[in-house]
Amino acid sequence: MRLEVRNVGGPEVAKSVEDLKAAVSAEIDFKGAEAVRVARQVLDTPEPGFREHRTAALVAQTLRAMGINCDEGIAVTGVKGFLNGGKAGPTIAVMGELDSLIVPGHPHADPVTGAAHACGHHAQIGSMVGAAIGLQATGVMDGLAGRVALMAVPAEEYIEIEYRNGLRREGTVEFLGGKPELIRLGHLDEVDIAMLTHTTGGPQGASFAVGGTNNGLVAKFVRFSGTAAHAGAAPHAGVNALNAAMIALSAIHAQRETYRDEDTIRVHPIITRGGDAVNSVPADVRMETFVRGKTIEAFQAASAKVDRALRAGAMAVGGGVTITTLPGYLPIRDEP
Repeated sequence: MRLEVRNVGGPEVAKSVEDLKAAVSAEIDFKGAEAVRVARQVLDTPEPGFREHRTAALVAQTLRAMGINCDEGIAVTGVKGFLNGGKAGPTIAVMGELDSLIVPGHPHADPVTGAAHACGHHAQIGSMVGAAIGLQATGVMDGLAGRVALMAVPAEEYIEIEYRNGLRREGTVEFLGGKPELIRLGHLDEVDIAMLTHTTGGPQGASFAVGGTNNGLVAKFVRFSGTAAHAGAAPHAGVNALNAAMIALSAIHAQRETYRDEDTIRVHPIITRGGDAVNSVPADVRMETFVRGKTIEAFQAASAKVDRALRAGAMAVGGGVTITTLPGYLPIRDEP
């Protein structure tokens, strides 16, 4: 296959796909240290979703230093720039995710926030920058049809549900994940194919592989309400919301044997607030959880069982419960 490449101020030359690939690889070999520098800087300044302000600023600064114009503040903190090919064609998005997890024990965790790039998103940003470096090799984009959208995506990790639900309630976002927000806002309307790289946690026998399947999910923010009372002098006057939560957790565990293996249901709640003071009967207890499954039908059925368990915990102690179920991600399957 031959591609016509026009050099500004020079004659037309023909380059094969192999020539273009070689040019991209050589450019990355020559200038790739910049991608590594950016990845290491992101690793050292982790930020959770919709708060990746330093990370987004670094990406925007890096792209502009390479001569790539970009927009900032997309879906709160996202960044998007374009490389244009020599003629019209499809738009291919190369993505990198901006956000971190909250893992206080991680060796690279922020000592104040506990944020850490335990999922390797710093490497994704480095990979995206590396792709931009390679594609800017002389003659490469002129030899390609279409555009490459370089997209730094916020809030991939679906964490801090209470905080993000607050953003939703105030109208800052509609969805709690960055990619759904990008879709809602139309930033993927012109994209024909989107791709990104992801690190893996264990040896796979190869340096590169295509990803497999993933569960879909819904997320829940749960608030148990009780009645405060002095835990030492008058516990009988209170309604213990923490006890309601503990009963609910036990009821959720009791459901596990009802899930079919082939549905790969996963439910893993955490208590984010267990009370206010040790000498006060807890009256405000909060939980967050995912309900994951291989199909929409499977995790919807499991979600109903989880709700039933949550209500049972509240009813057992005479308290109340508010369950907010939020859309998460759809299952990714190996089907064509």
